[in-house]
Amino acid sequence: MCAAMSTPPAPHRPLPQPEDLWPRTLETTRNALATGALQPIATECQTLEEREVPFQVRVLGRAHLKDDRAKREKPRAAPFNPFENPDPVMVVGDVPPAHTCMLNKFNVVEHHLLLVTRIFEEQESPLTAADFEALAFCMSGLDGLAFYNSGEMAGASQRHKHLQLIPPLGPQGLRAPMETLLSAPPARGHVTTVPALNFLHVLTGLGPWESSAGRDGARLFEAYQSLRATLGMEHALPPYNLLATRDWMLLVPRSCAETHGINVNAMGFAGSLLVKTPEQFQKLQELGPLELLRQVTPPARPTASSESEV
Repeated sequence: MCAAMSTPPAPHRPLPQPEDLWPRTLETTRNALATGALQPIATECQTLEEREVPFQVRVLGRAHLKDDRAKREKPRAAPFNPFENPDPVMVVGDVPPAHTCMLNKFNVVEHHLLLVTRIFEEQESPLTAADFEALAFCMSGLDGLAFYNSGEMAGASQRHKHLQLIPPLGPQGLRAPMETLLSAPPARGHVTTVPALNFLHVLTGLGPWESSAGRDGARLFEAYQSLRATLGMEHALPPYNLLATRDWMLLVPRSCAETHGINVNAMGFAGSLLVKTPEQFQKLQELGPLELLRQVTPPARPTASSESEV
């Protein structure tokens, strides 16, 4: 079992300003690739379009699948926390007030960033104002897609609390393929649903981005609390995925981690899925991506706070 750390790890190079994030990310990526610390996962990307959403489906190569199985079967004396003392070559920098930004070691998407609490917190614990302040700092430096997998059933692979941020997935500059259905995000504070999405979810708008970690972070935190309240999740937190851009935030409760052997994390609800074999890709084609997403979420139900739909 992962023990909580009593003291913070040694500090890393701070990120002075949000605009330092992207050049530092590129520099860290070059160094980590050169040393072999960063180990990108090779995939073949296919597109499955459904309801005008160009879902990106990445298929693992057979060689990687074999290596992945060998790693899983290798015995380990105790659970390993890769975030407790991260490899310095993978660290982009410390982010105020209490987080470290680092590269995702086994990235499928290029320049995939992790925003990790410097002192151990459980991944299933509620997100805090400090988490969102750090996230807002990074989102001011990278106008991409942020997401959070709350617990193993929501696709989390590590217990140490970490949010994630990736560059826009596209196409045509979209931060996520699912944004084709969100061309006009709701107003700030308004919670709604998207009729084209057949799985349980709630969506809210964030209003204009101010490039102020304090103000933007407070607005993200407010939106998070509002979405939780709409679904009756103020106190008990079931597994869920959270996705956010500078314009909107989406919360999706989860009922299981996978279906038909296909594991789904928050990126699935952004319109990006990963399958292990061509056979799984074929099954996904038969089901349709939206049906796959529906099968890993609780039954959809009306929400009291939803006044209109987008």
